[in-house]
Amino acid sequence: MSNLKPETRQKLMGISTATLATCLYKRGLRNQFIQNVIKLSKSDKNMVGEAFTLRYMPAREDLNGIEVFKNPAHPQRKAVEDCPAGAVMVIDSRKDARAASAGGILVGRLMSKGVAGVVTDGGFRDSAEIANLGIPAYHQRPSAPTNLTHHQAIDINVPIGCGDAPVFPGDVIVGDGDGVIVLPAHLADELANEAFEMTVFEDFVTQEVANGRSITGLYPNTQEQTTLDFQAWRKKVGR
Repeated sequence: MSNLKPETRQKLMGISTATLATCLYKRGLRNQFIQNVIKLSKSDKNMVGEAFTLRYMPAREDLNGIEVFKNPAHPQRKAVEDCPAGAVMVIDSRKDARAASAGGILVGRLMSKGVAGVVTDGGFRDSAEIANLGIPAYHQRPSAPTNLTHHQAIDINVPIGCGDAPVFPGDVIVGDGDGVIVLPAHLADELANEAFEMTVFEDFVTQEVANGRSITGLYPNTQEQTTLDFQAWRKKVGR
């Protein structure tokens, strides 16, 4: 059962990872952005959902032959089937893209189940196919070899590291055109509220700068006139 409030999800759909990174920094959290992953999907919509994790370890060849896929309890296959609708599957591939974390069929299955997105600090095979599926997907770079070549799926829904970011099951994952950030579950509501307000103000600032206004006293807001102008603008545009 999801603990992510619908109103929080909705707010996060319109907030950038950059704004969220600033909100996290204010709380002393500096390592929540997943490093070195790029967006495959062509949609400009944010990816938002609670983390459901899969962890890989270095493969031990005598335990990781092609026949392991016949086991219905194989962690990779089971993770795909168990990942709930609305969640984001986050895969710890040890920042190693030499072998694929998943491919088009598995990502397609996630999409058909209503999963909100998928991110790996490794690579996907069938990356061009995945890009056209419509589900938000992030990876390091394309990778054709099967995951068995270098990775052994070992754990489902446990704390992991993904691109140097700590990810706990249930943390809220947000992805946009810049990348993916991890919000600790217990902070998600307050971060969404704060970032929403920041976004409204930054939209005002962007418009003012486009009109030729200096950033001095505007960004950051250090003048009473900026506050008055922002309040008037907000009333005018209904935000």
